[in-house]
Amino acid sequence: MAFDAQEKGAELGATMKKYSTSILLGAVVGLFSGGFWGLIFGGFVGYLISRALGSALAAVNPQEAFFKATFTVMGKLAKADGRVTEDEIQFARAVMTQMRLTEERKRQAIDLFSEGKSADFELHKVLKPLSVLLKHRPTVKLMFIEIQLQAAMADGEVSEPELRVIDEVCQLLDLGLGSIDEVIARVKAQRDFYQHGQAGVDSEVLLKDAYAVLGVDPTATDAEVKKAYRRQMSQHHPDKLVSKGLPEEMIELAKEKSQEIQAAYERIKASRK
Repeated sequence: MAFDAQEKGAELGATMKKYSTSILLGAVVGLFSGGFWGLIFGGFVGYLISRALGSALAAVNPQEAFFKATFTVMGKLAKADGRVTEDEIQFARAVMTQMRLTEERKRQAIDLFSEGKSADFELHKVLKPLSVLLKHRPTVKLMFIEIQLQAAMADGEVSEPELRVIDEVCQLLDLGLGSIDEVIARVKAQRDFYQHGQAGVDSEVLLKDAYAVLGVDPTATDAEVKKAYRRQMSQHHPDKLVSKGLPEEMIELAKEKSQEIQAAYERIKASRK
């Protein structure tokens, strides 16, 4: 991949802005203790200390760790196939809007997204601490994967490079899924169910989507459909997810998923009467 000076400059600028206060303080201390070279060294040390402290704070706060991992991994996925598309950028911004972030929090999310796009970004830095914190919280891990799959689908389907990133994320989080294909199919069905509903497509198509949202076959019994519905609702209940480490800012994302599951179940019930 060719070196993009403009993009690298933008990434450097975002990093400098994110740690500007610490760099400035370190530079001032360095200037008084060592002149010009002290200024340079002090600014660099200030950056390193600030970055380390930020990681440490995130490591003891599940919600902060989840927030940081969400947008850095989203950036990694966007860059996975070599180019960040407008659809991927719009999806990230839509998530920020849906989360009702403050301007300061939105800037943090944008900086994290940019950090994830950088060529030297390593997933384990944000996912290993998150995996430890969410060790006994599989539903929150699943929610994380579903958000990332939505991001990967923003420009169409999940590409091979994106799928490799998703597989690495699952391994680092120790998600323990039998097959990621089932989760991909369900997330795709949720997207289709919503989009087809908005477009007013044929009811038979919506019914097919509804079964896929619950992860059951149209030949499933009423009892099997109800069991699948209850399992999905249990996994995506907003209050349960927040209590287990999902950032409160992301409760709207969880609400949307639970509403789609509810709507899919109601459509299936209506078709069976």
